[in-house]
Amino acid sequence: MASGLPLRLPAQGFNASQRLIKSDRGSMLTVSDDSVMMKQIVGTHAPDGREVDVKPLLLLVEDILKRATQQIDTSLTTSQAHAEMEDKTYHVNFVSMLDALSYTIDRISSEIAYKALDGTDAHATTVSLFNMLTSYSWDAKLVLTLAAFALNYGEFWLLAQIYSTNELAKSMAILRQLPSIMEQSGPLKPRFDSINNLIKVMMDVARCVVEFKDLPPAYISNEVPALSTAMAHIPTAVYWTMRSVVACAAQITSLTTMGHEFSISTTVAWELSTLAHKLSNMLDHLRKQLDTCYQYIDEKRNVESFQMLKNLFEMIHIDNMKVLKALIYAKDDIQPLIDGSSKKRVHLDVLRRKNVLLLISGLDMSTDELSILEQIYNESRHHGARLDSQYEVVWIPIVDRSVQWSDPMKGKFESMQSSMPWFTVYHPSLIEKAVMRFIKEVWHFRNKPILVVLDPQGKVVSPNALHMMWIWGSSAFPFTSLREESLWKDETWRLELLVDGIDPVILNWINEGKYIFLYGGDDEEWMRKFTSSARAVAQAARIPLEMVYVGKSSKREKIRRVIAKITVEKLSYVWQDLTMMWFFWTRLESMLYSKIQLGKLDDHDPMMQEIKKLLSYGREGGWAVLSNGSNVVVNGYSTTVLQTLVEYDLWKDQVPVKGFDMAFQDHHFQLRGIARPCCRFDFPMTTGRIPETMKCPECNRTMEKFSTFLCCHDEVIPDELSK
Repeated sequence: MASGLPLRLPAQGFNASQRLIKSDRGSMLTVSDDSVMMKQIVGTHAPDGREVDVKPLLLLVEDILKRATQQIDTSLTTSQAHAEMEDKTYHVNFVSMLDALSYTIDRISSEIAYKALDGTDAHATTVSLFNMLTSYSWDAKLVLTLAAFALNYGEFWLLAQIYSTNELAKSMAILRQLPSIMEQSGPLKPRFDSINNLIKVMMDVARCVVEFKDLPPAYISNEVPALSTAMAHIPTAVYWTMRSVVACAAQITSLTTMGHEFSISTTVAWELSTLAHKLSNMLDHLRKQLDTCYQYIDEKRNVESFQMLKNLFEMIHIDNMKVLKALIYAKDDIQPLIDGSSKKRVHLDVLRRKNVLLLISGLDMSTDELSILEQIYNESRHHGARLDSQYEVVWIPIVDRSVQWSDPMKGKFESMQSSMPWFTVYHPSLIEKAVMRFIKEVWHFRNKPILVVLDPQGKVVSPNALHMMWIWGSSAFPFTSLREESLWKDETWRLELLVDGIDPVILNWINEGKYIFLYGGDDEEWMRKFTSSARAVAQAARIPLEMVYVGKSSKREKIRRVIAKITVEKLSYVWQDLTMMWFFWTRLESMLYSKIQLGKLDDHDPMMQEIKKLLSYGREGGWAVLSNGSNVVVNGYSTTVLQTLVEYDLWKDQVPVKGFDMAFQDHHFQLRGIARPCCRFDFPMTTGRIPETMKCPECNRTMEKFSTFLCCHDEVIPDELSK
């Protein structure tokens, strides 16, 4: 034996092992009636109600088999994974459970080894294991059998790995005939590969079965079809996995008892592959059912979380922490926010008992919106020294979970996040599905940015303060709906309402008492006639007149070209910055949305009628607003305003009598009665709140409602269409 020669198995032992392998092959082919076989297996199942937490044991088995098959997952080598395993496996409860199970594991191990040597039929061996484990649950039967196999298989490979460097292991390896087996490792490789592949599938099935056992009964029951279907198939999956354990054990036993004399056959590898294929099919079916179960549980949890959120916002709180944790991140294990000023991660506590403005948007928020909002935010920081004018903004990014997170999305998110001076959520994945549903259904988020305001106690005081922030800036603090109503009560139809916070040049003109024409559109010929006629009338009437072109609510690229023409031809003063034009039209739209949100869209409110006219003109064509200082004289469509100017000779005699303002107004009113343009309002589906009906600001009749499909390219034809 010291010479390292292999031991010889007696002839009867050799024949027994050969019979085992042949019987395994035969039983696989002859036991065709699975229903009869499974009836026998289910008949052995008589659980006594004991609960065995097999997860820590399965973790140990997995570790042994991965290392034995030399398929070590690098994640298992990390100190964190080891600490997790030790925490689970060496817990006092687990140690006591292992004490109770060790006898059973040893019995299973001995039973498998004895039956393998005796040449017992594989099915009969598997049935004997089920008879030993009759009082255990299906998952416990499987994991205990795998633990017994891991004990022998792990010992085999432990000796194989260390016998060349350890004298004790060397002597034991010789007894097991390992040196001669290792010499045949090349020809034996297909068999080892088949064993290893089968072991991998066995472990996958075991994990899947244990996962079914761990499904929370509070959210799913056997009445759910996916779970009931899976539970009906689990006994079969457990049987064939334990049968595969017997097959693998027989292969190892045959090697250690017969050494190099054991014939090397591709048939053995084929049989193991057949078992692996059979188990893989069962595993695929179980995983599909498991995925369906998880979806069902996820939906139930989302419904529960959604209802909890709704209830939470109906309660009274001493501060805003419960609300913010429910919306952003409930645990304390990470810092869920990025501080926009320091770019460091912080806890939610930085928002405790503060007015919090939740900026909710997708990743497509425009640079115009961000730049104006940043300007307002920074101004409030510089000028809002009083405690009651302080507030914090938090960006809540909403990303569709059904769309895979990609590098372009990651880049867009990080770019937006880095540009924001306020707090931002660390990553979109922190926002739960139930929260996104709440934001969409309760706060009416439809991809267009909204700004939900929470007071220091976490109560919603405005469902969307973005409108009042665009209109009044930080002076709208604390951004409550009550404050919004108060600001509207103090507001009047005047030029400052249209241009406040945009251009100080116009505010200076107002203070100087000048006449001012705001005009817009994209008809260059009309603009030339309008500006020249306006100058001629101002000169004839001897009034100080200024004009400013403020663009159009759409067709950005065309407006850019119009700006260039106006500048070159010196038609009037013009806003060169397109962001100023965007802000002008956004503020106008915000005035309408603000009234809709407050439920105050009064068709008899003169101020709102004028705002609606201007919005409609901005969609349909050219327009002009004439003011005398702050007071708006006329708000009219391109054709009627131009005709009023052209027909100055018809009403100039009324100027000394009525004054320029009234004379202009009266003549324009007469023309407007003859030619009234169509009025049109576009509400994107992303707006969130859309009125059911609207009345025309020109004729006061109820307007028709259409669904429109619009595709704007700023007149740039896509490449695929231009070929």
